[in-house]
Formats: sequence, C-alpha cells, structure tokens
Amino acid sequence: MGGDPYVSATVSNSGRTSLLDPYGDEPLLTPSMTQGRAAVPDRELQPLVRYLEAVAASRRAPLHTAVAFNAVYFGYDLNGDGYGGSPLRLDDFPIITLGERAAVLPVGAMVCVATGSDPLYAEIVYREGAHPEIGPLGDVPAWVSGAPASAEGPGRPASGPTLRRRERIVPDLDAFGPALRLSQAQLHRLRTRKRWLSEDGHVVVDVSYPSPEAARRDDLTAYADYLLTTGREQLLSPCVPVSLAELVGGTGEELLRAGLLNLLDTVQAALLSSALLRTWGHYAVTRTSLAECWGDTGPLGGNDLRSLAAAVEHAATPAKRRHGLTAPVTVYTAVGPRLRQVPGAAELLKGVGYASAVCRANLTLADVVRRDSEQGLFENGCLVTLDDAFESGGVWRSHHPGGTEQPGDPLTPSGRGWASTVTAPPEQEAGSEADVDPVDQALTGADLGACELLRNDAEGVVWRSSLRLAHLMDGWFPLHPQVQRELRRSHGLRVRARLELDHAGRTANAHEAGQDVTAELGDASSRLTGISWPLDFFPGLFLELCWPRGGRVIRATTTRLKETLEVDDRVIGHCYDPRVLTREGAPGSDRHGDSAVGLGPRQLVLRAVRRCGLLTLDGHALLDCFALPSAAYGRPPARSQALALEAAVAELLAERRLESALGSRDAWGQPHYPAREGQPAIPLIAYRPVRRRVIRPWGDTEPDGAGQLPLQLVAGHLRRLQPGCSPSAAQRAAFRDHCRRLGKADGWELPYGYTFVTEHIRGR
Repeated sequence: MGGDPYVSATVSNSGRTSLLDPYGDEPLLTPSMTQGRAAVPDRELQPLVRYLEAVAASRRAPLHTAVAFNAVYFGYDLNGDGYGGSPLRLDDFPIITLGERAAVLPVGAMVCVATGSDPLYAEIVYREGAHPEIGPLGDVPAWVSGAPASAEGPGRPASGPTLRRRERIVPDLDAFGPALRLSQAQLHRLRTRKRWLSEDGHVVVDVSYPSPEAARRDDLTAYADYLLTTGREQLLSPCVPVSLAELVGGTGEELLRAGLLNLLDTVQAALLSSALLRTWGHYAVTRTSLAECWGDTGPLGGNDLRSLAAAVEHAATPAKRRHGLTAPVTVYTAVGPRLRQVPGAAELLKGVGYASAVCRANLTLADVVRRDSEQGLFENGCLVTLDDAFESGGVWRSHHPGGTEQPGDPLTPSGRGWASTVTAPPEQEAGSEADVDPVDQALTGADLGACELLRNDAEGVVWRSSLRLAHLMDGWFPLHPQVQRELRRSHGLRVRARLELDHAGRTANAHEAGQDVTAELGDASSRLTGISWPLDFFPGLFLELCWPRGGRVIRATTTRLKETLEVDDRVIGHCYDPRVLTREGAPGSDRHGDSAVGLGPRQLVLRAVRRCGLLTLDGHALLDCFALPSAAYGRPPARSQALALEAAVAELLAERRLESALGSRDAWGQPHYPAREGQPAIPLIAYRPVRRRVIRPWGDTEPDGAGQLPLQLVAGHLRRLQPGCSPSAAQRAAFRDHCRRLGKADGWELPYGYTFVTEHIRGR
C-alpha cells in the first residue's frame, strides 16, 4: 500500500481513532497555524482542540501550552503509550546532568537525565521558583515576591555577572509510556538518594541564566529558544508527524522561529477556546477534574481549598483595637508551601500531583476573588491580588486597608512586594507633569535608498534604487548622477520625459504604465517629478531603472519574489529593502502623511523603535530602553506618559511584537549590538519584522490572491499505517527526500508501520 493521502482510516483494527492521532490521515498541525491564530480557519482549529482536550483528560499533570505543543508535534499517543508510541529517536534527546546547578530547563523540555545507571527519560511539565527565604507555612518576605533572578535582598538586585535562581522543576516520568518508565524500586532508589530527584520526585536546583533578559522571558519564548538550540535535533526530526520545516516551507532560522512562536500561540488559543478546559496562566486542567476536586472531602479537596481562600482573604485583617488607628498590614502567602501543611497531603503532592494541586488552588483563589470582591477588594476592607505567579506556586498579596490603593486587575501579577523595597527614582523636573506632544527624530541611515549602478555601457545606464516614503507622498524619484549629467548636457536643466512602469506580475492601467513626467536636472539634485505611483507600491520596493542613451524614456521595473511573503500585516510579492520598510513603514507613516501625532502608546513605541533604533541589514531595529521616552517625545515626557510607554512595552514584549536583547554602550554614549567586549551592557528592545510565507494553491498566479480557489495546502507528513499495510517504494523515496530537506545525512528510512504523505492540495 502506498502513501495515498485519501485512504480513510477513521478507526483502525487496533482501535486507534485517527481523528485524535497526530499520525492520522489528516495532520493536526497545518501551514496556516504557523501564521498565528488569526490565520487559522475554525475547521482546522477544531480537530486540534478536540485532541488537546483528550490529552488533558489523559494526563495527571496540568497541560502547559508547551506540553500541549509537544503532544501534537511529537505525537503523544492517547492509548497509553505516550511518546513511546511514536517513532521518535531517543538519540535525539538532549542528555543532561543534574547537580547543584543546571542550565535553563523550560517547561516542555524532553530530556534524558544521566543518573549513572538507567537513563531517566522525562518531560518537564511544571516549574516554579523555590526561594530559600520562604517559610514552611507559606509566609513570604515582601522583597522576594516579584524579585528578579539573583536578587540579594530588599531593593538589592543582582550584582554579579551570573544570574541564578532556585527553582523547582517537576518532570513527568510516565510521559514515555511503560516501555521507558522506571520501576517503582528504581524510582524509590533515586528519590532516596536525593541526588537527581527530591523525595517528592522533583528537581530542586539553582538554575543559571546567561542574562537578565533570559531570566525574564515568558515560558513560550523560553521554550522556543530551547527547541531552536538545545532541542534542535528533536524539532527537526524527520519522524515527527509533520515537521516545522514543512509547515513554514524552509529551514531558515527566521522562518523557523516565527513559525514556531506562531504555532505555540495557536496551541494556546486552542486551549483557551475549549469549553471543557480551565486555564491558569499557561496551564490547562479539565473542568471535570476541577469539579471532582471541589467535591472531594479528603486532603486537598474542596474544603481545604476553600479554607486556603478564606485564609488569604483574611490574612491582613487587623485585630480589633480599643484605642488608636490601625496600621496598614500587608501579608504575602505562597501557595505551594501552604498546601504542604494540609494534613494528609504529602503523598498527593509527590510527582506531578504537586503541579495539579497548585493549579487547582490558584483557580479556586481566582474564582473567589472574581466572585466575592470588587477588583480584589473584599467587604472586610482587605485587598487580595496575585503578586508573583512564578514563585513557589504563586504568591498572593493581602493588604489592609485595601481601599487606599489604586485599583487594577487583581489577577495580573504586579510584583508590589519587590517594588516596595526598591528606592523610587527622583521625581522629574518641575513642569514635566504636563503632557507633551510626540515628535519625530530625524531618520538615521543616510545610505537608505541609495542608487546602485548595475550597468553603464553604450546601450544605456541601468541602476537600482528603493522607493522612499517621500517619493510616494510627493510623486518623484531620484535619477542616477550619470543620467543627470548626460540629459543636462543635451537638454538643459529641465526636460519632459517618459516614465514606463512594468510592475512584474501585475497589469497596470494605461495611465500608470506610461506617464509623462518632468526631469529636473539641477546641481543640488536631479529627479523625475509628477509621477503617479500605483497604489500597491510601498516604501522599500526595489525599482530597476533603465535609460537608453540618446532618448528621454526611462523604464522602471519591479522584480517578483520567488514566494509571496506576509511581513507583519503587509503582503509582499516583489523584491524590497527590509531596512527602508522598517524605517518608513512604521505606524503613522503612509503616502498620505508621516507623523506620530495621535498615536497611542503601543503604536508610539513601535514607531520610535523602528525609526530610531539601530538598524540591521535584515530590517531588525534595536533601541536602548532608556532612550525610548526621548525618542518618542523628544524630551522627558510626563510621568503618566512614561508609565504608559512602559506598560505598552510590556504588552508588546508579551505579544512578541517586540523582543528583549542585550547591547552595550561605548564611551561616547552610542549603543551597539551585539554587545562589545569591555563596554557596559545595556538592555535593548528590538523590532524584528515577522516574515511568513503566504500559502497559495497550485495554479494561483495572482500575487494578491485574486481568484484563489477554496483549497487547503497539506504539508508533507508521516501517517500511521493500519496493521498489515506497508508503504510503497515511491513513499519511501519521498521520505528520504524529506530527510534531505531537513539536512539529514543519507541512510534514513521510514519507521516501521508508517508511510509518508507528500505535500498536496485538498479541497476544504
């Protein structure tokens, strides 16, 4: 039997349901998912949602977004074999050695732990801070809540070059099925030695971070970085159901990173859209398991969780006094240690049971806050908010009197504990509280749009240059100096000329295809004026211009890209200069105007970074964090405006529209990226244009998608065969080609029991 993609196998002889199988007839991951949730039709998302619901119901640990991605990408089997039911090669798993210190192990990492005897295969399903200053009853010193990695005390951030943080990492030792599961005796021996696992079956270790930015990364960005580096062999394994490289159409680093982050976002959106799941941060649990917990009268059941919520609600309520005023009281409570004090809970908190208990406890607290308070303010005057979502299962802040504080979302971690110990910066100079208007700094990069001479011979002059925003707004384009000299010699300072536009792949109207223009040939500059540019021309579009000698006709031609791209929100089918597009395609800039006035904080941040940041050849812009307010407003803005910019940066970083980076500053105050040795390091915020391949059906030749057929591109993927079936020679050869595209050496063969389905178009 060959790899016919249309062979139906809804239920195989072994009882597998292919609808809930990543190796089934229809892959659960599709090319559109690499472009983000907004690009995914519901009919493609729903099978993924149903599969993830089944995964969440089958696993004892809460389902983190990264673990959910693993399940669908690496082929988690729902019939009890876990990842052991997939053809993944164990040799691709990173081997780690645990000791007093360890490198970053994000949630989702699938590793082989070297134990000196039997290898320990595990998937990291949960992690949290494990600060030694937190008491056994869950009492937290204020400075610990929300503190950065390696903070040394109240208001004292890390002083050394290496950042460390004590963390608790929870591995799932059952994720790879019974074949790779340790026996109870082996597991007991490891826990007793407490060298690789604690008595609870967890890993408590000092984690080293290479930079403050790395320590602040959110879970999904950290996992994407891990997969693209340490876990790269796993990520690009030919034995996954459908490879990321097939989904994005290449193996370029930028393509892989953008596609991977969008896949993670799509998986998260699938979890959030499920009616059967509840989520706490990136963790999802089934509503059924949550209801069973609340109805349970045993340890860590509904009674204990309600008692925890009541304790947090009343933690800061002062005792009644007969005389005098009551001083404000603030109490910080860590969920994890508090749960350990519940009688009879010790066994339930071992292994992945701890992660489940923590998530259920936080969901209970969140429900009580939503139901019984007004933005966290309870009737007893106590304000309850989440202060640190990472440390020790979550740190909740109880403050009385709560009515004196600024209201906000009580479930968004605020880090007030650490902030209360940090010395506030001096107030801005007098008069700075008045709002100021944004201004536009002069664009840097004098070489942007420079003419590149391609040919100068007896036939004529050919050069290439990119369109600038000013050209589009004012209808002109610069001439090459050689053309200016020769035209001026024969025709004087001003001459009527003919501009012929050839927009490759497009049929231009007669008015745009041939235009009568004026060539101004002065000493200071020479240009064609009076040009009517097509509406789909944009800043950065490359034009190749040809002037045949002796004439007054100039031909301008665009060049098609091999594949149409979507850059941010713009579909581009022609060659362009990414540097110009970054600078002049920023918010507030189009052919009708170029101004920052009227932009909100988010757009203002993006505009400042793109226009004023250090510019790389690929259009990557990086701005010194401390220079952002001045770049946006030209001078220090009002405090409220500065805070709005900070909030906008945090949102854009969380949405991955901006990234954190580390640069340096030289003796003259100029920033550099990458950081230069011997110069003080500075934090940067970076704009990286996200380029996605636009998926089009075969036969569609319109770059704007006109006439696009209602068809779906199915990426090449592995499919599980029914018992007794085998792949054809053609599918074996197709799999070997697939391996070569992933950079694998010859010698790879189809795993037993699988076939390879080549890329094809399927009607929806």
